[in-house]
Amino acid sequence: MNFKLQEHIIFQNEDFVAINKPSGLLTIPDREGKDVSLKTVLKINFGEIFTVHRLDRDTSGIVVFALNEKTHKHLSLQFENRDTSKIYYGLVLGKPAEQEGVINEPIAEHPTKKGVMTVWRKGKESITEFKVQESFRLYSWMQFRILTGRTHQIRVHMKHLGHPIVCDPLYGDGKPVLLSQIKSKFKLSQADEEERPILSRLALHAAQLTFRDMQGNEINLEAPLPKDLRATLNQLGKLVKK
Repeated sequence: MNFKLQEHIIFQNEDFVAINKPSGLLTIPDREGKDVSLKTVLKINFGEIFTVHRLDRDTSGIVVFALNEKTHKHLSLQFENRDTSKIYYGLVLGKPAEQEGVINEPIAEHPTKKGVMTVWRKGKESITEFKVQESFRLYSWMQFRILTGRTHQIRVHMKHLGHPIVCDPLYGDGKPVLLSQIKSKFKLSQADEEERPILSRLALHAAQLTFRDMQGNEINLEAPLPKDLRATLNQLGKLVKK
């Protein structure tokens, strides 16, 4: 992945740095350690770096890293105590029956599938608030506020609701978004042998994060939507307006 760090820094001071992570980039190194991670890139640029929280590899959006131990402890406690506010946006398959609501379903690791989470009554408490922002023929654009930080939480909860996140290979069908699916008079250009998807990655973005800095000031961070999600929404919006 050709990743230019400076283009993705949202905010930076002497205590922490906030990055708008692209989809496909690991937050921290995995066990194999073969692929580049955001933390590795930051270490090269900043030296010592401390992980506060993380995003799934395929989720884009805000990730904050501490630049010293004191800040690391200060920020980590806020995440553990649920004193942060985390808002995500995502495109899901279909139209939820309710325009807004709360999913309060415990999540645990799947008993037989490694790396997969599932709703299970003996799992850890997991709470997701959701709100439909816009409905399209095949999809819905939604806002999520997570009150707990479980692995794959939004993805698992949306699968449970029957509306998995678009392009989710673990909890949905993993299929990309094609213009031909949503546009009735779609024609492939002569230069292309096959249609290129307008979206081929997990349609989930960590858009807003609120916490308190070392001085107790409220920090509100926003990560703009990546081009691929913007383009997809733009195409879906055009069809609605017709």
